[in-house]
Amino acid sequence: MLELKNISYITEDGKDILKNIDLRIEDGFVAVTGPNGGGKSTLAKVIAGIYKPSEGQILYNGEDITGLSITERAKKGISFAFQQPVRFKGLKVKDLLNIATGNTRKFADCCDLLSEVGLCARDYMDRELDDSLSGGEMKRIEIATILARQTSFNVFDEPEAGIDLWSFQNLIRVFEKMHEKTQGTILIISHQEKILNIADKIIYIKDGAVEKYGPKEEVLPLLLGLPVSECRVLKEKIGG
Repeated sequence: MLELKNISYITEDGKDILKNIDLRIEDGFVAVTGPNGGGKSTLAKVIAGIYKPSEGQILYNGEDITGLSITERAKKGISFAFQQPVRFKGLKVKDLLNIATGNTRKFADCCDLLSEVGLCARDYMDRELDDSLSGGEMKRIEIATILARQTSFNVFDEPEAGIDLWSFQNLIRVFEKMHEKTQGTILIISHQEKILNIADKIIYIKDGAVEKYGPKEEVLPLLLGLPVSECRVLKEKIGG
């Protein structure tokens, strides 16, 4: 469980990005959405340790991690996936998977991880992490590294960014499968209704503050301007 207590983030030029955020994020699939510039990605980076909050406290399973770096938080079980995964020319997919788990994975295990994200191990294990891979392929490989690490709190910053429709549909299936198997928390920053629709809970952030937070069945209809009583119709509308 992750707790954010009165978290604020102010840029060097004095702009308030996050304003007194209070959140209690428990196990499950949680989606964070809201208008552009509302603070979603900043929140993700504060949780991961990329940004240090200007004020407030972050507790992870009761431990104060406010001052910990991204590396130290990773050791505690927090993973972060960037909007644009980093490419490493000269490094192969199998090397990245081994690095993710401290070189302890067997070849067959690495094959299984790639299969989990819908990639054929025979075609990808010896591929270099360079521009020959599409954005969708890189996203799925990055998810495979997170699965390899078996972390308990996984943050994805707009995973749909920069990928085509076919890759996005595959990404949805990967997250659905991950949701079924993951013991812990999946936190996804997203604008996409299809991602919001497979979440357990939704956080809506606007102007640096949390405006709504609760079960998907309650929050998503409100975001789309529908009463809760019309939730069944909404599911039929965006679930296909």
